[in-house]
Amino acid sequence: MELSDANLQTLTEYLKKTLDPDPAIRRPVCSLTAEKFLESVEGSQNYPLLLLTLLEKSQENVIKVCASVTFKNYIKRNWRIVEDEPNKICESDRIAIKANIVPLMLSSPEQIQKQLSDAISIIGREDFPQKWPDLLTEMVNRFQSGDFHVINGVLRTAHSLFKRYRHEFKSNELWTEIKLVLDAFALPLTNLFKATIELCSTHANDASALKVLFSSLILIAKLFYSLNFQDLPEFFEDNMETWMTNFHSLLTLDNKLLQTDDEEEAGLLELLKSQICDNAALYAQKYDEEFQPYLPRFVTAIWNLLVTTGQEVKYDLLVSNAIQFLASVCERPHYKHLFEDQNILTSICEKVIVPNMEFRAADEEAFEDNSEEYIRRDLEGSDIDTRRRAACDLVRGLCKFFEGPVTGIFSGYVNSMLQEYAKNPSVNWKHKDAAIYLVTSLASKAQTQKHGITQANELVNLTEFFVNHIQPDLKSATVNEFPVLKADGIKYIMIFRNQVPKEQLLVSIPLLINHLQAESIVVHTYAAHALERLFTMRGTNNATLITAAEMAPFVEVLLTNLFKALTLPGSSENEYIMKAIMRSFSLLQESIIPYIPSVITQLTQKLLAVSKNPSKPHFNHYMFESICLSIRITCKANPEAVGSFEEALFLVFTEILQNDVQEFIPYVFQVMSLLLEMHKNEIPSSYMALFPHLLQPVLWERTGNIPPLVRLLQAYLERGASTIASAAADKIPGLLGVFQKLIASKANDHQGFYLLNSIIEHMPPESVDQYRKQIFILLFQRLQNSKTTKFIKSFLVFINLYCVRYGALALQEIFDSIQPKMFGMVLEKIIIPEIQKVSGQVEKKICAVGITKILTECPPMMDTEYTKLWIPLLQALIGLFELPEDDTIPDEEHFIDIEDTPGYQTAFSQLAFAGKKEHDPVGQMVNNPRIHLAQSLHKLSTACPGRVLSMLSTSLNAEALQYLQGYLQAASVSLL
Repeated sequence: MELSDANLQTLTEYLKKTLDPDPAIRRPVCSLTAEKFLESVEGSQNYPLLLLTLLEKSQENVIKVCASVTFKNYIKRNWRIVEDEPNKICESDRIAIKANIVPLMLSSPEQIQKQLSDAISIIGREDFPQKWPDLLTEMVNRFQSGDFHVINGVLRTAHSLFKRYRHEFKSNELWTEIKLVLDAFALPLTNLFKATIELCSTHANDASALKVLFSSLILIAKLFYSLNFQDLPEFFEDNMETWMTNFHSLLTLDNKLLQTDDEEEAGLLELLKSQICDNAALYAQKYDEEFQPYLPRFVTAIWNLLVTTGQEVKYDLLVSNAIQFLASVCERPHYKHLFEDQNILTSICEKVIVPNMEFRAADEEAFEDNSEEYIRRDLEGSDIDTRRRAACDLVRGLCKFFEGPVTGIFSGYVNSMLQEYAKNPSVNWKHKDAAIYLVTSLASKAQTQKHGITQANELVNLTEFFVNHIQPDLKSATVNEFPVLKADGIKYIMIFRNQVPKEQLLVSIPLLINHLQAESIVVHTYAAHALERLFTMRGTNNATLITAAEMAPFVEVLLTNLFKALTLPGSSENEYIMKAIMRSFSLLQESIIPYIPSVITQLTQKLLAVSKNPSKPHFNHYMFESICLSIRITCKANPEAVGSFEEALFLVFTEILQNDVQEFIPYVFQVMSLLLEMHKNEIPSSYMALFPHLLQPVLWERTGNIPPLVRLLQAYLERGASTIASAAADKIPGLLGVFQKLIASKANDHQGFYLLNSIIEHMPPESVDQYRKQIFILLFQRLQNSKTTKFIKSFLVFINLYCVRYGALALQEIFDSIQPKMFGMVLEKIIIPEIQKVSGQVEKKICAVGITKILTECPPMMDTEYTKLWIPLLQALIGLFELPEDDTIPDEEHFIDIEDTPGYQTAFSQLAFAGKKEHDPVGQMVNNPRIHLAQSLHKLSTACPGRVLSMLSTSLNAEALQYLQGYLQAASVSLL
């Protein structure tokens, strides 16, 4: 695309259309409009430069913003250069982007600045420092400008660039980069910090100036955290006095001009103080020795902050970070003395913990009106910055050294709260809520998402509390009364499921099933989640703790209520309910068969509805898992039922494929594979009609499609190879074309081998005769260009499978027809030295049977120059049987994870319940490969008396000979 006015105009028109609320204009199925157009041109040279020109020169602000977002997303998708894949942005565009983006970002309004700043950090993650060495200098020089719009742009970009240091693993490369950043950035940042503090004093009465300056201080404090996270840099240690003194004075600062009337949104002062609490906690945890002189004054300042800050939502982050600071301090052995006094403990409990565990009006509002966010925070542990979570962490921290006193203090509070509740439940229910929360935080010493509480405070009687205070709420006749307490009770079961006895869990199950009907989204979601968690618990012998027999009385009501819950307002795509459906199927197995007709109808209707606009990936995944379970369980009992599932599902699947619903296509292929594998006889015509479409190159462009498509093609080959050979022979080149594409990619070559192995194993030999030599040539070309351990392992399995299928002589002849003596080279350079790397029982077995054939059924191995390789090959085979697997990988090799490749594609998500049964191509032929070797050697020695024995006695090492004698003994044969 040229940088022309006409192209700028075209781009403007299409960007406008992407904002259209009508999806038919935004995302049409056929016509090349809006999003499809942008997708089609983004590979063109100058496309990103056109976007940058547009956001600089367009007169319409909405177009500028749209161009900046489109540009950032384009960079996100395409900047990373993926091995084996074409470079999606040409080099001249990359150079031009890096030359122009920083000044453009700094001169743009804040809304656009943020998008470009994100784009710079994405580019920086790949190119900085090696391919973009002048980025830091360019940014630091802007500190001198004195223009805080520019300075804040630099700080924002630096923050998005350096914040990854908070979660990167330690490595020499990382240390080198951080040192380079510190050398260039630490001093200018410190000078800017001091200058900004001074300007705050100068402009103490100017509200608009203070807002800009405090925005800078927040970013500076965030950068301080990122640069100090991995280790304490020498520069910051030397300048600790400057930083800590100023941080402390900012913590105690209270300027009326910075206070806001908004009760929800945190103001600049709160955000700054929150970050300073984080910074102080970092130093207290990681650099406590160096931080010791400053600690007492920070403890005092943060304590005062906590007891003087109100309950408004805007202070939540500040309060939670301040409490987290105290929690991190009280856990350290050498700060223990600060908390030993009983009065201090009582004061912390009374003034900090209890007030911050209260269920506020804002929490009630979230519970009722923003339940998704409430659940995410409460169930999934994303409540890091909530007051309750911080107060819980502080309780846990205090219990580390003062468990007895803290439990004693809280027991009093819990009892008085429960008494208050009992006086007037409808008014005082929040007291009981706080009491349950206190008990939970007091009892929980260690917790995991998978198992709930794994370590509990023995001073708290959890079962007694459950029976006396939790069960009565759940047994109440009306499921919609006191929804918060119902949710608390259900959560208690979930959290303490390992501590509460099994008989109490069994009593709870019908109560939980009943609460699936609750109107409150939180309550019925928690009920579904609790059931799902209980169904995954393991008892003796790793069997499920709750059995299908124990669930028998509840099957119908459980399934009815689960599917009904999906019709409740706000829960039509509730992932917890769908996960509970999946887990119920998995637990109940054949007990669900009578309900399958109704269940599959409801699942199909749901699939059709959500395929119009897939927006909940977890929900969708569990829905497909549930479909797979329905198929598996029913067809295990009645294989003929596969037809009725195809009838129910194929209409929806056809619609998904025709409308190119990218998120669902990989799932559809997996379910189709499962269905096709259920067929025992010939492949149905409905599948054959689809076969040519599966070979279309466009489907293979998306990495998420590759694993399920390969599996589906394997299912076609397993069930219908003869049909393909007779009725679709013209499609074999297309099938091999797919193999050729996959084999060229380091990320997907193993998938290419899966496909090739199925072709070799199942296709009639005459149908692939003409292509065989070309297949081997392609494999050798790849070996020459790019030999990786993964490729070698797959290649070894393939050539041995070929040998098993067509015979050792055919293998030797095809190698030597490509190049004389090549068979010997492959044995010497690949099979003998590398066979130890093969992993997997079936793979090892295929290789063992293939090598045995080469040793015993290939005449050239006995009477040509290849004979010298006979003993080393046998030695390698005995090594494959007896030595540990060689799992070393050369340093220069790094594999790209399929999920890591960026792009439009939705990553492939493996369906657990669509799992492919492991297939053993030599299973019927060979049971024990060691005995097979012994029998084959016996047969060979009968044909050539004396030859085998003399080779063994002169050349095979003693240990290998001993193993071989063991095989011969086990097979009851001897060598002549």
